[in-house]
This record gives sequence, C-alpha cells and structure tokens, in this order.
Amino acid sequence: MTSVYDENGKNIPCTVIQAGPCVVTQIRTKEKDGYEAIQLAFDDKKEKHTTRAMQGHFKKANTTPKRYVAEFTRFEEKKKHGEVLTVDVFIEGEYIDVVGISKGKGFQGVVKRHGFRGVNDATHGQHNRMRAPGSIGASSYPSRVFKGMRMAGRMGGNRVKLINLQVVKIIPEENVIIVKGAVPGPNNSYVKIERWS
Repeated sequence: MTSVYDENGKNIPCTVIQAGPCVVTQIRTKEKDGYEAIQLAFDDKKEKHTTRAMQGHFKKANTTPKRYVAEFTRFEEKKKHGEVLTVDVFIEGEYIDVVGISKGKGFQGVVKRHGFRGVNDATHGQHNRMRAPGSIGASSYPSRVFKGMRMAGRMGGNRVKLINLQVVKIIPEENVIIVKGAVPGPNNSYVKIERWS
C-alpha cells in the first residue's frame, strides 16, 4: 500500500495493483459452452512447472505458460483469441470490484476471531476469564452444541470481494493501477479485478 494526495491536499490510502499484460487464452460462447465469457491469463511461469494439457492450452493462444487464469463475463467489446489486454481497459475515477484470498491468520481464539471481550469488569473473583469463550450450550437438552457456534478456530484464508473501490490513478507504462483503499491478501498475491461501467 501507499498513499496519494488529491486536489484538496487530502492524503488517500491506496493500493498499487499490477493489472497486465493479460492474454486472452479462451473465448467461451453460448453455442459451445452455454455461457459467454473470456478467459484471461497473467504472469509468466516456467514451462517445466506447467502440465502438458495447459502447455497446449497456452500454445493455442500463442503465449507462454501463465500462473493465474480467470474468466470474466460482461465485456462490452469483443476480444480475439491471443489478444493482449493492458491497463488501458480501465478509466481513472471509475469504480471496480476486487476479489482475492484474505491473509491466513492460523488458529485463533474467540477474542480475535469473533470480537469477544470476556467478563466485563474482571472483578469479584474472576480469574483468567478475559479471553475465554465461556459456556457453549445447555446440558441434557439439547445435549449437543448447535452448528455455527462462535468458537476458536482457523481464521482468514477466505475468498473476499471488496466492492466499489475507486481507481485513483493509472500508470500505463508500468501496467499499474492505484486503487483507493485496501484489497484482500498479502503483498504479491493475485487478485481478480471486475469492472461494471
């Protein structure tokens, strides 16, 4: 992340995303696949780390093997197989959605995972109850813990979609867009950018 200043001198927290070059590796059609979409691939990888099937798939598009492949629907203009898309598809000031995998936090307790705060004032004999989950259910009835009970467990590592993030700036020579706010995932992770305008 970084920050930029707007015309009023206000400091805006931003995320820098490399959004290209992406190659059109497949075009889905209603007749053949039952729906319309285009498949884009991003970020080169070595041929020895690619399966034979995927090597053939990328060869049809006249491109090298790629690490990340995603499908997109609702493209206004028709794209050709093997065409390269850059950040030129975006417009400064427009709003986009960003999909990514959130940072994995590992096994966490109820305070961090669900925002529990323990016994209110921790007085009158309360000992070490500030971060404990407390009771999780009744006894003889229902004789079980209900599904969805908020307890300790693995946190993060989920698919997250952030909507209506504004494109603050586009740097075409580096294929970079600067987006207002944060996006899910750690540094150097892959995200999917969807535009609706």
